[in-house]
Amino acid sequence: METIEVHAEGEPGRVIPNADRFVVGETMAERFDYCVRELDGLRGLLLREPRGYPATCGVFLLPPVNAGSDFGIVVLEQGGFTPMSGSNTICAVTAAVETGIVPVRGAETEVVIDTAVGIVRATAHLEERDGRVKVRSVTVVNVPAFAVEIDRMLTVREFGDIRVDVVFGGQYFVQLDIAQLGIDLKPENAKRITRAAALVKLAALEQVAVRHPVNPAIDRVAMIMLHNGDRKPGKQAQNANVLTSAPIVADREESWTGVLDRSPCGTGTSARMAALHARGQLGLGEDFSHRSIIGSEFIGRLVGETRVGDYHAVLPTITGRGWVSGRAVWELDPTDPYREGYTVGDIWAA
Repeated sequence: METIEVHAEGEPGRVIPNADRFVVGETMAERFDYCVRELDGLRGLLLREPRGYPATCGVFLLPPVNAGSDFGIVVLEQGGFTPMSGSNTICAVTAAVETGIVPVRGAETEVVIDTAVGIVRATAHLEERDGRVKVRSVTVVNVPAFAVEIDRMLTVREFGDIRVDVVFGGQYFVQLDIAQLGIDLKPENAKRITRAAALVKLAALEQVAVRHPVNPAIDRVAMIMLHNGDRKPGKQAQNANVLTSAPIVADREESWTGVLDRSPCGTGTSARMAALHARGQLGLGEDFSHRSIIGSEFIGRLVGETRVGDYHAVLPTITGRGWVSGRAVWELDPTDPYREGYTVGDIWAA
């Protein structure tokens, strides 16, 4: 199996071309469901040790299902398969354009992508460097984002009642001001941050019911984003987006952990902008600079409004940078005892 190794603002994405060798389905929803049912072992092989590490993500590149689309994607994350991811879309577009999977169509090359939550459009902003075409940045036009609940009260073990926003940005997020938890948003607090986010996720799974009005199979909170509060003039927005371990078990404290997104998170930034718009803190057409726990940056913008079912929704774009860091050929010897990978508690969640 050949892969293209890419990272988007620090978040690694292992891009798997020609993934139709593994994935079955006529529609993207059928393909996504097949991955969830049948390919979890392959996900483990690619993302866990000895071939991966806790922050590794992946992207299956698939033939398009809609006329005019360039390819389809299914995203692999440590917690499972995900229908859409901004950073992984940036990785996929960067890899596809720089390796010729998608032909260059000018300095601003549009790429149309099929996902399980709808068609996603992206623009690769290109430049010539050392005689080669390089992707300078990628702008992703994400699926509509919408706030489900603003300032929802959530009762969280060890922290009591806190206010959270429940928002959809390509997947469902619970987002909250980290100040409520008494933790500073700094890399050295990573263990405290992931533990707190796991407890928030546990509470959200117990207390928050969600179901996408168009794609009812998307029916659970997937991510927890801890941010630095209201948007104010001169204040830099920052977040710690946490992919929690699976499963989180209420009576097993060692399971209360996860992995920090190294990028600002594209779907999370989309959801954050939807929440800020609902609060009246972000208007259409404004640039929104959003930084990750390591200081990398996405620039978001709301470019329109629409409706998704009964929800007022916004149309977000995300711009970020991706870099091809290498190529790899992966083999699996039939005698290899670690065909689905493994995790060890020194750097992985228990």
